[in-house]
Amino acid sequence: MNNRLTDRRGRSTTAGLGVVLAALALAGCATADAADDDGGSAALAAQGVTLSDAWVKAADSGMSAAFGGLTNSGAQDVTVVSATTEASSMLELHETVENETGELVMREIDGGFVIPAGDTLTLEPGGSHIMLMDLADPLEAGDEVTFTLTFSDDSTYEFTAPVKDYSGANENYVGGDTGSGTDG
Repeated sequence: MNNRLTDRRGRSTTAGLGVVLAALALAGCATADAADDDGGSAALAAQGVTLSDAWVKAADSGMSAAFGGLTNSGAQDVTVVSATTEASSMLELHETVENETGELVMREIDGGFVIPAGDTLTLEPGGSHIMLMDLADPLEAGDEVTFTLTFSDDSTYEFTAPVKDYSGANENYVGGDTGSGTDG
C-alpha cells in the first residue's frame, strides 16, 4: 500500500501531506482555545457568589459599614478586591484585629476578602465588613443602599441592602501607616 498523497495529475507529493497535517493540527488547537474562551473551564467569580442578610449601619455623617454573608458556591476561592456605592465617595474592605495593647482596631485588608470555595465569609460588626467613609448623605433606618463588588477577575456583583439602626461594635479605625485611630 502506498502512503503518499497524489495531486490531480497522479503525481505523488509529500509537501501536500505536510500542509494537510499542519492544517489539521491548527484546527485542533483553535477548537480547544475556543472552548476555553467560552468559559468552559473558568467561570467568572461573581457567578458563584450570593449575599444573604445584607444590611448597612445607620449614620448621620462620617462613616458607616455594610454587613452580610457572602457565599461562594463555586469550586474555586474568589477574592473581592473593591466595593463602590453612591452613598459614599470612599469605601474600604476592612478586617478587625487586635493591636499590641489588646484593643480591637479596624484596618483595610491587604488583597481583599477571600471567599473560600463552597463556603461563606461573614461580614459582621466587630469582624470583616465594607467600610463606607465620607458619606454623601445621612443613612437613615429604612433607606436602601446599592453596592457593586468587584472581584479579582474584574467580574462584578451588585446588591442592595437596607439601612438599620445599630449602636454596637465601637472599634477604632487605623488608617494607613499612621497608627492613629478614630471611632468608627
